[in-house]
Order: sequence, then C-alpha cells, then structure tokens
Amino acid sequence: MIHPLIIENVRIALTSIRTHLLRTTLTVLIIAFGIMALVGILTAIDSIKYYLNDNFTMMGANTFSIRNRTMRIHIGGNANTPRNFPHISYDQAITFKDEFTFPAIPSISIFASGATTIKFQSQKTNPNVAVMGGDENYLITSGNTLSKGRNFSPNELIYGSNVAILGNEVCSRLFKKKEDPVGQIVSIGPGSYRVIGVLKEKGSSMAFTGDRACIIPLANVRQRFARPNMSFTINVMASKTQDIEPGIGEATGIFRKIRKVPVGQEDDFDITKSDNIAEMLIKNIRYVTMAATIIGFITLLGAAIGLMNIMLVSVTERTREIGIRKAIGATRSTIRNQFLAEAIVIGQIGGFLGIILGIGIGNILSLIIGSSFIVPWMWIIMGVALCFFVAVVSGIYPAYKASNLNPIESLRYE
Repeated sequence: MIHPLIIENVRIALTSIRTHLLRTTLTVLIIAFGIMALVGILTAIDSIKYYLNDNFTMMGANTFSIRNRTMRIHIGGNANTPRNFPHISYDQAITFKDEFTFPAIPSISIFASGATTIKFQSQKTNPNVAVMGGDENYLITSGNTLSKGRNFSPNELIYGSNVAILGNEVCSRLFKKKEDPVGQIVSIGPGSYRVIGVLKEKGSSMAFTGDRACIIPLANVRQRFARPNMSFTINVMASKTQDIEPGIGEATGIFRKIRKVPVGQEDDFDITKSDNIAEMLIKNIRYVTMAATIIGFITLLGAAIGLMNIMLVSVTERTREIGIRKAIGATRSTIRNQFLAEAIVIGQIGGFLGIILGIGIGNILSLIIGSSFIVPWMWIIMGVALCFFVAVVSGIYPAYKASNLNPIESLRYE
C-alpha cells in the first residue's frame, strides 16, 4: 500500500506543475526528446535486426549453402573482403549430391543472369529480373513455394527443356489482362519458354529476389547461359534443426574429398548457414547502436540540466511557502521529499511521453521496411529507469537547498 505522505507529495507536485505550466512543459519536452531519441533509434535498430533475421533465415534455420566464395558484407565505409576459391564445377556438385547420404535435402543451383528482360506479347519487364537455374529440390531449399502450376519434371531437368517458373512480380507485369500464366509462352533472353508455375509472393527481401525472379532447369542454363568457369551453389536442408552442425561436418568431409583438398590444408570452399548472414550484418550495425545511445545520453544530460534549473527557480519562487510550511511543523525531510517528488513526477511525465513517441517513430521505419511492429520492453524499462535517475540527480540539490532554508529568513523573503 502506498504511504499517504507519498500521495500527498505527488499531489503537491502536480499542483506546482499546473501553476508553472509553460516552464514545466518545456522541461518535460526536453526530457521527452531525450528519451524519444534513445528509444526511437533503438526501436528502429531492433526492427532492422528482426527484418534481417526474418529475411536471411527464410530458407529455414536448418539450411546451409556451399559456395566458391565467402559472403561480402558492406555497411557504410566498412566492408569485409570476400575470399574467392576455385569454381565449383557441375560434376563436383552432382558428385556431392550423389554421395551425400545424410538425412537432408541437397539441391544444386546456378545464377544465370541478374539483368534479364522477360516478354509476353506486347508486355515486358524491366531489365532487372534474376534468372536462376535449379534442380527438382531448389524450390524447397530456397524457401520458395508455388501459388499455381507445378515443379520441373525429371525429363525437363534431364533434357534442359524450355520451361520456366516465374516470380509473382514478374507475372504481375506481364499478364496485366489477368491471363492464366501457366501454359503461356514468354521470351527469356534469347529463347522462348513455356510457363509451368508461379511462385507465391514473398515480399521485399534483402537476401533474395523471389518475386522478381525466374527459375529454369539447371541443364537449360548450361546450354543457353553458358560462360567460362561457371560456379554452382549447393544448398542443403537438414531434416531437423539439431542436425545442422552434423550435416555441415558431413558435407565438409565429402566435399573436401571431391575437391581433393590435402589433409591439414584449409577448405577451398565456403559453407554458410542461412542465419549467419543476418548475424554478420547485425554485428556490423553495433556501431549505430553505440552512436544512438551516446546521442540519447547527451540529450538526457541537457534534460537533467534543464530540470535542475527549473527546480532551483521553483525553490527561489516558493521561499515564503517553504518558510510557512516549516513554521507549522514541516521537517527538513518533508520539504526535501516534496521537491524531490516534484522532480521525479516531471521526469516520469517526460519519460512516458518520450517512450510513446520513440516507439511510434521507431515503428515508422519498421513499417517502411516491412518488418514487424516492435514493442521494445527492455528499452521501455531502461527509459523509465533513466528518467527516474535523471530526476533524482537533478532534484537532489534543489531539494536539499529547499530543506536547509532558514524558516525565519524564508518568511521575510519577498
């Protein structure tokens, strides 16, 4: 149960706030902007982290890829230098797929082109469609599903037939008269292809371009998009999340044997888990978090100075009131607690307003990038604690100054 004296101090504090509304409002706004900057930026960063994890793990937490180069992560002026290894040939990829007996689903894919124009009658896309070559398991390991149509048949994969599975955005641009895409003939680069399926919409993604992509059989890419030293990618989806590490160990051993890597020499290929990319990016934005925290604390320092100033002015203006209270029996601790309570109430009002604004501003970015609505409970608790700390630090000196005033001198003060 709340002590009656605390309730009385809060009531007196609210009365004082109403009496000096303009000055108190300015102080509250200073505190609110400090907390808003801190909570808002940190909420936005949490939204970005959620977005990265959601997008880069869309293949599933139990998926890993084997490539001939490490990932390149570039944020601002900082970029890691990717390591390049000898290309992964088609024969090496096929041999791995045949020898990998671990309980998992392996698939082979190849990036054919990232600047292709697809045409249907008089309609065509922008020259920014990604063309991928894949096998029968590529849809599963890449996290794609079909909204209509079917996957490649064994004969289509063996003979490299001119068939294609289109992304949702590609279909929207080509079939504006609401034609059924399945069965239609489209032009992809120099060849004509029959559409056999349409991918389910996945939305914007930093990792994949599923909505603005086209998938054709692997053998067809080798025929029509051939180039020297084509390097294939192997995706592996383990049956269970706990099998991911044993699966990587098994895949590493098999692929080292296929690539004839000598014992004791490091791997000449890269294995990346689907969630590793997100972890690398999140690690790179830690400096943004540090900068946001510093900005917020600097603003809160200004808020603390402003709050201390208003409390000192309040002590001066209410000197006669303090003298009267002491004359009728108020103790030093009563006067001190009264002014300290006033500082805390002002601080918490500013903090509450700042938290609401910060969550709103942070989630505006979340809405823009397509992330989920974030309620940063940790930052909310930290914001409340910071406001309490700022209020106590700012109010302690004015409170002690008020409690130490001479009652006789205070009564004579004009």
